[in-house]
Amino acid sequence: MNVPEDLRYSKDHEWARLEGDRVRVGITDYAQDALGDVVFIELPEVGSTVKLDESFSEVESTKSVSDVYAPLAGTIAEVNTDLADAPVRINEDPYGEGWICLLEPEDAAAYESLMDAAAYRALTEE
Repeated sequence: MNVPEDLRYSKDHEWARLEGDRVRVGITDYAQDALGDVVFIELPEVGSTVKLDESFSEVESTKSVSDVYAPLAGTIAEVNTDLADAPVRINEDPYGEGWICLLEPEDAAAYESLMDAAAYRALTEE
């Protein structure tokens, strides 16, 4: 399982990468592996606001449908529209081309409260 050291993680298996005043969000390698082959994603609306731990997207795989939860409260600034035609990118490159959205956080300091790689690894090994 790939757990990049430069990212932060939520208990619901989302990753977050601080990029200036925005945070790029996706699901972790652990989550995409558990889902199986992703066949559809419902992307959030640009401009919509999300609350911490609120479902903002849905990923459908050959096994199940799973909610994606906001690791931070904020406003959706951009979505990865390429996923509409190629949702399998979430499986192939969850930390790169498989990102879901860019979020403008309400409180940038909240990013630091997310788990680091070591804490996330410990969570997935429980």
